[in-house]
Amino acid sequence: MSKFLIVGLGNIGNEYANTRHNIGFDVIHAFVQRHGGSLRVERLAYVAELKWKGKKLICICPTTFMNLSGCAFKYWLDKEKVPLENTLTIVDDLALPLDKIRLRAGGTHAGHNGLKDIQLILGTDQYPKLRFGIGNEYPKGMQVDFVLGKWMASETPTVQLKIDKCMEIIENFVSIGIAQTMNEVNKLSIKA
Repeated sequence: MSKFLIVGLGNIGNEYANTRHNIGFDVIHAFVQRHGGSLRVERLAYVAELKWKGKKLICICPTTFMNLSGCAFKYWLDKEKVPLENTLTIVDDLALPLDKIRLRAGGTHAGHNGLKDIQLILGTDQYPKLRFGIGNEYPKGMQVDFVLGKWMASETPTVQLKIDKCMEIIENFVSIGIAQTMNEVNKLSIKA
């Protein structure tokens, strides 16, 4: 049975719930729920194990806080003996508009602290990432407040549609592979 590690980045704690920076957590929660699983507290992460179409999916939300995501990623990668190309990290991306999602087989951290830590710990940026565009509609100097801020009511319908699309992307990544999945999603514009 092939194994996959699906990693949603975010921060633990109620003050971070439903913020732009926690979209990785939100996607994992929705995905696990959709597949009848539940997350439990384990070492360095909330973890759920799912079986789907003959595959085993280890879904994690690191409990190390965003800037130390690499520890949890590496621990579960090694513990479950998952090949790096069978991992998918879901992350917020300021450089993408709200209606966009990007799937890539590798690529830089682009200034994202969670990805920066994973890259530092792994010693490579060549691992699959699903980037969830959050836009960059904030005044100069207000980036942190924007990223750690909650979604506006006007954004919520689009965010929900994109979470649904991300769940489909995870399923396709696992079943048909990254190349075909990238072709299907990277040109999409998703708006409510």
